Amino acid sequence: MAPSGSGSKKARASQRNASDRVSQMRKEQQKKDRRRLLAIWGAAGVTVAIIIGAVTFAIIQGNANKPDLAAVKSFEYDAGAHTQEPVAYKESPPVGGEHNPVWLNCGVYDSPVPKENAVHSMEHGAVWITYQPGLPAADIDKLKDVTPDTYAVLSPYEGLTSPVVISAWGKQLALTGADDNRLEAFIKEYRQGPQTPEPGALCTGGTDGTDENATPQTPAGATPTPSTSPSASTPASPSATPSPSAS
Repeated sequence: MAPSGSGSKKARASQRNASDRVSQMRKEQQKKDRRRLLAIWGAAGVTVAIIIGAVTFAIIQGNANKPDLAAVKSFEYDAGAHTQEPVAYKESPPVGGEHNPVWLNCGVYDSPVPKENAVHSMEHGAVWITYQPGLPAADIDKLKDVTPDTYAVLSPYEGLTSPVVISAWGKQLALTGADDNRLEAFIKEYRQGPQTPEPGALCTGGTDGTDENATPQTPAGATPTPSTSPSASTPASPSATPSPSAS
């Protein structure tokens, strides 16, 4: 016969063993939960690092590709100086100074336009995009695509030393070609920009460069008779020629 109380001892021992197994299982489960949590946080950390890296790269890449207008040249000219005579401009293309009393209608031209009329358009806030006459047709089409519908003139220009030159009143930038990303940046910055003497003045209803209001142009290679056109450092003096009501 088994000693008295031996059954209860075995039962208690069994209970302790079961309790130990449960405790061990809980510990193992807690370890698994901690490992799982660490894995989740690790994956989240890697994802966040990838996102931060991608954003940082995009910002750096964007800044690297951002158009730089540091090469824009600036000139000082007073506005409102009118003359119906040809002007010997210091800059080519001109960026300001004396000009015809009638502005050039903004738009796209396939032939050179009168400089004196184009300068008047820039006085009203237009940008003047000029290109070498021998520029490939595909590049000219690209220039046409980026030329705004108003307050912009596009035309060939004899004697350019760069494939494309864009000008506004008192501002000019030589470009490497039609794909130069500074072209649109210049348009955005200086078309009707703060340097414009008469922003919002008319850019239509003037001359198309072929009528009696257009300044006769000196043939290519000939030297025009110097006028009283100012240099970049000499203010313009108003001429005696009256200007239209919308100058």
